[in-house]
Amino acid sequence: MNDATAYHHRDQRALIPAETEAGAEQINPKVQNHPTKVLEKDPIIHRGQDPHLNWLGKYDHDEPDQRPDYLNVDIRSLYRHEHVRPEALMQRLYQQRQTGTPAQLDLFGPSYQDIDELDKPLSYYQHHADWENRLILGDSLAVMTSLLEREGLNGQVQMVYLDPPYGIKYGSNWQIKLNNRTVQDGKDEHLSSEPEQIKAFRDTWELGIHSYLSYLRNRLLVAKELLTESGSCFVQISDENVHLVRNLMDEVFGSENFVSLITLKKTTGAGSPMGGTDVLPSINDYLVWYCRKIQHVKYNQLYSARAGEGWVNYNYVRLVDGTHRRMTTAESHDWKKLPVGSSVYRRDNLTSSSSSGDASKPFEFEGTLYSPGNGGWKTSHSGLRKLAQVGRLESYGRTLSYRRFTSDFPYFRLTNLWDDVLTGGYAEDRHYVVQTTTKVIQRCMLMCTDPGDLVLDPTCGSGTTAYVAEQWGRRWITIDTSRIALNIAKTRLMTAAFPYYKLYDDGGQDLRQGFIYKEVPHITLKSLANDEPPSTEKLYDQPEEDKKRLRVAGPFTVETLQSLNPVAPEELEAATTPPEELESQQQFEQRVFAGLTAAGIRNGAKGEQAVFLRVEARASPALPAEGFWRDGEGRERKAYFLLGPRFGTVSKSQVNEAVRECRQLGDADWLVILGFAFDDSIENREQTFSAGTFQVTRVRIGEDLLQEGLLKKDKKAASFVTIGEPEIAVVPAEAPEGATGPHVCVEVRGLDIWDPINNRLAARSVEDLAYWMLDDDYDGSNFIVRQVFFCGGEKTEFKKWRQKLDTQASATAKRQAEATLRVELDEDAWARLYGFRSHPIRRQLGRRLAVRVISQFGEESTRVLTL
Repeated sequence: MNDATAYHHRDQRALIPAETEAGAEQINPKVQNHPTKVLEKDPIIHRGQDPHLNWLGKYDHDEPDQRPDYLNVDIRSLYRHEHVRPEALMQRLYQQRQTGTPAQLDLFGPSYQDIDELDKPLSYYQHHADWENRLILGDSLAVMTSLLEREGLNGQVQMVYLDPPYGIKYGSNWQIKLNNRTVQDGKDEHLSSEPEQIKAFRDTWELGIHSYLSYLRNRLLVAKELLTESGSCFVQISDENVHLVRNLMDEVFGSENFVSLITLKKTTGAGSPMGGTDVLPSINDYLVWYCRKIQHVKYNQLYSARAGEGWVNYNYVRLVDGTHRRMTTAESHDWKKLPVGSSVYRRDNLTSSSSSGDASKPFEFEGTLYSPGNGGWKTSHSGLRKLAQVGRLESYGRTLSYRRFTSDFPYFRLTNLWDDVLTGGYAEDRHYVVQTTTKVIQRCMLMCTDPGDLVLDPTCGSGTTAYVAEQWGRRWITIDTSRIALNIAKTRLMTAAFPYYKLYDDGGQDLRQGFIYKEVPHITLKSLANDEPPSTEKLYDQPEEDKKRLRVAGPFTVETLQSLNPVAPEELEAATTPPEELESQQQFEQRVFAGLTAAGIRNGAKGEQAVFLRVEARASPALPAEGFWRDGEGRERKAYFLLGPRFGTVSKSQVNEAVRECRQLGDADWLVILGFAFDDSIENREQTFSAGTFQVTRVRIGEDLLQEGLLKKDKKAASFVTIGEPEIAVVPAEAPEGATGPHVCVEVRGLDIWDPINNRLAARSVEDLAYWMLDDDYDGSNFIVRQVFFCGGEKTEFKKWRQKLDTQASATAKRQAEATLRVELDEDAWARLYGFRSHPIRRQLGRRLAVRVISQFGEESTRVLTL
């Protein structure tokens, strides 16, 4: 085994810009700046076909001139945040004894490389790049609409899987740290502090179940547009709201496109009573399955192997001497007590309600004449004689029956009762506070997709859908508003190892040709009676494995939704803000100003604190406030403030505009950029930098300002803390074996991380750092994850990774003793996977190194160094 292998898809995807190129695609005249997608909210009303559901807010609209029965969704852009290729990461762990350096894998296909940098803006969304799977941070409705309209993915998705929150309690659905799944309602320390999650909660649950139905309806409308004609949509839900969800899906897809209501067993215990009352416990969830067009739906029949208790009425046995008898009571309860060589069978019905020819006439068997009754035999007299010759006929009383043996087909068709799965992650390792088991999603995927098909999950969570899609060779796109969820999914995919399933087109690696599946004979009465070879059934969950090959996840990108749509001044003046939203924004600003005068801004690095004497609002969008404070010598100084969005990211263009206006005014010593999150292009700079006559400082706002009404106790003043940058050092390193020239290592020495739970600034510790990544040849645009290191908690992540790799490589190790994976792996590289020092890098003048550190709270901080 010389390297790690991944499946690669021959499909392509639209070329989209990197984060550092935000807005560049709008130079393209074919990309509209502020388009909207219009969707009919209630498509069945005009068909007059099905009853429809009504709820509070169903026909609300945002604009005065907007029709209440139509939904307008802004079409925004997606940007590439990171490129991840697990193959390349694995190559770092192999010793390259001849060259001394890991093999460089080409990440981009010719479609990326052949486009001139000057032509790229005009090429966005018009050209295509090699397919990479997609992990996207952002609101799922806006992301799906972007995929639909910006990238033309309408009719391209084969399966949509939605697992929305079941309940409406704020604390019950969100995980607050990567390494902590404990979530309890009503506790301040267990509330999410992510702005995206808080906004999602407020938008989704403002009207309780009514808001929930609007949330789900809007996403189903876009999902339907994305589906192929043969595509399927699954919604996982509990019994509390399943009736509403099914009615809603009737409205969106049409009742004629309902496929099935699948029951999922979620516990082996007594379950939990509904509504907190001591009544009948609930032990199941549901999957509501609709398709785009029922006459075209793609369906692969799945089978499950029968266990002893799965054979109904199989209570007869043929012994090795050819005699037949009924099982004893003890034998029927435990087939292991049967004599060796026994064959189990049941007496099956041999007649049908209609017939033709001699099948309607009596048949003589062993000297007795048997009548088929009012109907007829299931086969002709000739067929009956052949069944008798092979010992398949048996009489009892005046009835002639057919012997159906367990060996004829030891499987049964999968139905809509799945009592052998446990939802909620009870039967496997859990990564996220709410997580569906892989078996549930695997069955859905195998039933209605084939290798190479595209799967979409707008509710990423821990990335189970993406994980299952990787295992089974499907393309995938998954979306979430939580940075914590996406980081859990990303690490899960980066460290995954899968069996290598053999392809029909193994030489060309064409996944569209499918896997080589196990096929089993299906002996039937018809095949025996007609003396035909038995048909075969394909077992889609049992493809053939190549034990000599190790497989990791294919290449994928991490992407972000455009935080803000740039608005021209004339559009801003003409825009009308709803009074309630304007009032909410003003209240938010007042809370920020009160916090600045009460608690001030803390310098996380030096422990300093600047408390403002007064803060006043300004009419300028670029600099909406100004404030005054006293320096160490008692002199009064002036500062301007840029206040970022409540539920979004401060963009580079906003900072540039604020710096420009502050420079024009020329009467301030300080420009303070206030925000909950900042674009990477801003974070690449020092936390405080000079802009001529004044200093510019990025300050993070405490998230408790967003949680008004959610916290049990109100805090008197919010915290404002300067952004702590990771302390990165470049240190000399020994060259790898066989390499020449000077080498260096990147070392993460410190990171100030704001702890939103305890409201304090904490220095780096192994508990607070989740992992960090390195692009050791950064091009200024594409952050390519070339090295990754796990830090937080115990040394478990890469140990699990290595165990998986060793397991997958075990067959090879037995056959190739001197060339096993254990020998080929660089032991020092494995040791460094837990720690703060990178693998050696060749020192080259001008080479840029991008370091990205991720905390347990999902916060990211990036530094770029030049050698």
